Amino acid sequence: MKEYKYKINGNIYKVAVGDIDNNFAEVEVNGVPYKVELDQAKKPVTIINAPRPSAAPRNAEGGKVIAKPASTGGGGHKVVSPLPGTVVSVNVKVGDAVKASDTVAILEAMKMENAIHAGRDGVVKSIEANAGDAVLEGAVIITLD
Repeated sequence: MKEYKYKINGNIYKVAVGDIDNNFAEVEVNGVPYKVELDQAKKPVTIINAPRPSAAPRNAEGGKVIAKPASTGGGGHKVVSPLPGTVVSVNVKVGDAVKASDTVAILEAMKMENAIHAGRDGVVKSIEANAGDAVLEGAVIITLD
């Protein structure tokens, strides 16, 4: 027990505080035991309204718009996504002639825009991903002849 001495209106009180269990304390004042109920301060409740993540884009049938990684077969040069992300823009059309260093698409990944280059000279044979499509790493974006 912890002991204290108080002087109130000229009177001296010897107070001993014992165990505190939940809201109750064992207190002894001038040798007389008391069971004292303590006030519990109510803690303020903080409500956090965190923004919800947006849903993945869906096609007309309700399926997720995610291009699958490229298959190993097929002809022509395939320009693939180097990492998962969202296609921001496709800068070519079918039939366009491109050089190896030309930027054919822009991919947003981890809040950064990445320029996707053709990789070799050729003519655009097909465009497999459109602006706004979510693509996985290795997904074909453009096929060159």
